[in-house]
Amino acid sequence: MLHLEWWLWEVTIIGRNEPEVASSGECRVQIRFFLAAKAGALRRVGLAFACCWPHLLAAQGFEPQFERNAELTLEHREALGSYRMPIGPWRPIGGAVVVAEGAIRQSAYRIPMADGTTLQVLAGLRQQLAAQGFQVLFECDAASCGGFDFRFDTNVLAEPEMHVDLGDFRYLAARKDSGGKPEFVSLLVSRSSESGFVQVFRVTEADAQAAGDAGNSTAAPAPSLPEFAVAEEAAASQGAVLPPNGAEPKGLMADLLESGGRVALDDLAFATGTAELAPGDYPSLKALADYLAANPARQVVLVGHTDASGGLEANITLSKRRAASVVAYLVRDLGVAQAQVSAQGVGYLVPRTSNLTDAGRAQNRRVEVVLTSTQ
Repeated sequence: MLHLEWWLWEVTIIGRNEPEVASSGECRVQIRFFLAAKAGALRRVGLAFACCWPHLLAAQGFEPQFERNAELTLEHREALGSYRMPIGPWRPIGGAVVVAEGAIRQSAYRIPMADGTTLQVLAGLRQQLAAQGFQVLFECDAASCGGFDFRFDTNVLAEPEMHVDLGDFRYLAARKDSGGKPEFVSLLVSRSSESGFVQVFRVTEADAQAAGDAGNSTAAPAPSLPEFAVAEEAAASQGAVLPPNGAEPKGLMADLLESGGRVALDDLAFATGTAELAPGDYPSLKALADYLAANPARQVVLVGHTDASGGLEANITLSKRRAASVVAYLVRDLGVAQAQVSAQGVGYLVPRTSNLTDAGRAQNRRVEVVLTSTQ
């Protein structure tokens, strides 16, 4: 009698024996190599994947589908990390970003593409994101993104696996809220003479073990936080795609304050030679007022910062006066409760960058909002 043996991958469920139990989301998989002499082993493989496959897919995040055969050229994963996802064009004082934390998966794909355009590739992926419930936060082409500066201020996998033509690339950032858990995706599409290139950056909820390990580690310094100066008129002139009516992405101020603890309000402008906030509409302050109205028990401090020109005492006084002017605007014009906001100034003691250049000094002159509530 002929005796058959197969080399198989054995997949077993750790602590889960029934499909209905595995569906709780706690399914874990163990894979090992073994020599099987019975076809029954194949049934175990099928059962294990049937139980765990939905959870494995959920952990991967958005999976792009391409019309042409795409090659995965490079992939980077982190169990728990952070990603500064651009949601606005590059600017000398820093572009708007959202700081997303969770499980990170960064993938690069190469597509055979002697003809076709980057817009055609991005349009198909945009439709896939919309079909899965994602909201587009920002979209731009090479010129409206900021060209060279945007590319080199953005996290991009290395050449040659991910090629970016500085004159022909497109970018899109999107977010989806599922069960109160946000998922973020950014797409970067470019091409060479023969191939298209796509980078997909996904941030999904980290698993409990990774999050627990992070809670026991030393916290990293607070990241540079975003500006909210993505005003509708300025962005429209650069071809950027904004949420309807120029509104900020839903929940962005809350996410940034509650995850990072502070937000730089980089769209503020002060009258020349004074500490008074110039008249105008400020999206960042409207977002802050909405957050405080929705969370009446929360308190914040507006903290003024200066560059290093002049003496420390004078700069501390100036920075506090500018912060106080912002507080007055919030209370007087936006109806924020006085008890929820206060002002402080630190002068040049907490710079973002070096004060040796004009650009550096411009970045250091700012007002930040700091969340002081402990619960």
